[in-house]
Amino acid sequence: MTPDLPRLYATLDNTWPAASTVAAGPWLLREGGGGGKRVSCITAEDGWSPDDLQAAEQAQRMMRQEPLFMIRDGETALDVALESRGYDIIDPVNLWVCKIGLLTETLPHRMSAFALWEPLAVMREIWEAGGIGPARVGVMERAKGPKTGLFGRVSDKPAGAGYCAIHEGIAMVHALEVLDAHRGKGVGTAMMRRAAIWAEGKGARYMSLACLTDNDPANGLYASLGMELVGQYHYRIKPGN
Repeated sequence: MTPDLPRLYATLDNTWPAASTVAAGPWLLREGGGGGKRVSCITAEDGWSPDDLQAAEQAQRMMRQEPLFMIRDGETALDVALESRGYDIIDPVNLWVCKIGLLTETLPHRMSAFALWEPLAVMREIWEAGGIGPARVGVMERAKGPKTGLFGRVSDKPAGAGYCAIHEGIAMVHALEVLDAHRGKGVGTAMMRRAAIWAEGKGARYMSLACLTDNDPANGLYASLGMELVGQYHYRIKPGN
């Protein structure tokens, strides 16, 4: 059975973990250490009300972060409440998933993609070129479960980098970057298939990932691999932050 959205959100939290989390009443606050929105956002637990929003904002500022809320599928009331407080939508995200075997049926060329940990220096350079700096690499490093880096090559030249980790049988790929000069050459496909082979060997049954909705090339890749778009989420942030 395809993992439901709560399991995918849990996989997201565990494979791309915040530096710390704080349960504050009906909210879960994350301290991200500069690692981006996913690890710096507030999510709602059961029993919140609009009167609780100010406390969440204050708590996030005490963590030296501007208030940022993640809105998951079905959280319409929270979305409306934040809009009424002047929050804008930012970074809508698609959630993709498939059975792991769908990606392992076709093997990548043995020299086209590798699964390895720790990340090579050249992988860090590829990430840096794509805006994934040391703070985001730090997110990968603090993940506790099975994890690996992904290294893509074209004609014996470095071409791409990525990261994959597993939580409760679900693998999730993050930070998949292909150098501009090598896009359209199958590097992303090779790294996704290599990630699936590695994850299947670690007992994973599903492959998943999160991708910005406006990243048409990446979303097209995942659709072409047969992955299923199963949900979305987005963030709310005050203008200017």
